[in-house]
This record gives sequence, structure tokens and C-alpha cells, in this order.
Amino acid sequence: MSLPNTFTDINETGCCAVPNIADWDKKEITFDNQKFIRMYTKSFLYVPLNMSKVMTALQKTADDAGATMAPTEAVILSRDISPWKAEQLYGVSKSVDGAENITLDGVFITKVYVGPYKNVSKWLKDLRAYATDVQKKIDRTYFFYTTCPKCAKQYGKNYVIALGHCTN
Repeated sequence: MSLPNTFTDINETGCCAVPNIADWDKKEITFDNQKFIRMYTKSFLYVPLNMSKVMTALQKTADDAGATMAPTEAVILSRDISPWKAEQLYGVSKSVDGAENITLDGVFITKVYVGPYKNVSKWLKDLRAYATDVQKKIDRTYFFYTTCPKCAKQYGKNYVIALGHCTN
């Protein structure tokens, strides 16, 4: 995987470390057969309803299989499928028996945002404008919520990385 380090060495919470935002903002990264396990969350008008339960299940599945990524490489991607459903992709180091395994390949442009989930539509519009500026076309967008809500509150910032899959 050709991703920048996901997190810094600073971890005040014992949960989520401070994200390494500088190396993710306005970058072009490549996934080369990057493995993920997938589950879906239920949503109500794009607001996730069972995110905590799904994230806990993904973490347990990866842990039980010995497939958890190193903290510097950890990545969890989220993509809205509809107003009622979202896809959650949990990066793993190997295929996991009994889980829905998928791989991602290709070039992605990235941009870092700060703020609450309600800003996603603004971030999508801004990422599309950025793609145009760098002469790229994107066909789907994922969001990487770098910290859980408790850690975002502790650190005083909710960093979110948008990844746009490039078609050119």
C-alpha cells in the first residue's frame, strides 16, 4: 500500500492517536490490491444509525483473524450507498475467512477536512472542485474518519480525509 502514515506517535487517549494530516492533504495515493473487510451500516437520511456496532464487529473480526493493520497503516473507509445504507471498509493485512473480503486498486486524490459529519455534502462539492483543478475525474468518494467521536472531542478537532477514486 502506498499510503502515508495514518497516525502520529501522539496518543493522549489510549484509543485513537493524533492523525497524520499533513501527509494526507492534497495528495495522490495508490491502492495496489489493498485488502479490506466490508460491512454495511444502516442510515436514516445519510446519518449512520449503527456505526459503533459495525465498527466494533469489524475490529473484532480483524483482531480474531490476526489481520489488524499496524497503527501507522490503519485505514477505515466509509461510503454512502443511499440515504439508508453506507459501506464500511476496514483495512486488513490479509484475507479474513468468514468475512466479506474486497480489494481496492487505483489512484485516489485526497483532501483533509475538519468539522462535523453534517459537512459531508460541502466536502463532496469541494473535493469535486479540487479534482477539476488537478485535472482528475472521480467516480466514487470514500471518507476516512480518523478518530472516534470521543478522541475527536479530546483532541478538539474532527479530521476527516476524503478520497476520490480517479478514473483518468
